Amino acid sequence: MMPKIACEWGLSGIEAWKASADLFIIVDVLSFSTAVSVAFGSGAIVFPFPYGDAAAAAAEAARHGAVAASPRSAGGGQLSLSPASLKHIAWGTRLLLPSPNGSRLSLTTGDAPTICGCLRNARAVGGAASSLAGDGTIVVIAAGERWPDQTLRPAIEDWLGAGAIIDALGGTRNAEAGLAAEAYRAAKPRLAQILRDSRSGRELSGWGYAADIEVALEVDSADVVPMMREGAYQAL
Repeated sequence: MMPKIACEWGLSGIEAWKASADLFIIVDVLSFSTAVSVAFGSGAIVFPFPYGDAAAAAAEAARHGAVAASPRSAGGGQLSLSPASLKHIAWGTRLLLPSPNGSRLSLTTGDAPTICGCLRNARAVGGAASSLAGDGTIVVIAAGERWPDQTLRPAIEDWLGAGAIIDALGGTRNAEAGLAAEAYRAAKPRLAQILRDSRSGRELSGWGYAADIEVALEVDSADVVPMMREGAYQAL
């Protein structure tokens, strides 16, 4: 059995495929998906939550017996959306992780099984998704960023992360999925340079979080696959 593979952008991409997708893969390389993969390296459970309301996040964390991640700017060794801050998260932590893109998208896929993927776990996610979907339809969603007016800003790191996962998936690809996989293969020799020089990469470096880009570049270093169950990403 071979799945059908599609690739789309953001919330509108999810809405376009929600009625026919058998499985979604959310890709937000800088930084939600990478942060989730790092947290999973220490057996964490991650609750996605929309970004922007600290009081609501604290209340939701308390409801789940979880720790609410601090803003990335908090520093001081606190857990945050910064993947580097999660490198030494305590084993089994229940973490509520607000983010403006990956978390928001993870909560909009309805009843379809949903996996969180990035460059760090691309091959593992591709293998798991192929097994789960059978001959169904897998939709890989490049999260993208948002402009100040809240419209989608395509993000090259998410396109390439989606391409890495699609490259690991067997099946029939639509034009967008095929091109994403080709883009990843073409970019692979210069992947570090491309991510560091991407708009998102330059923003992170400018804010003092260049280490997060290096964590995102740990290609296929993780083999745990995060899948949404009961409102949280848990190990498949």
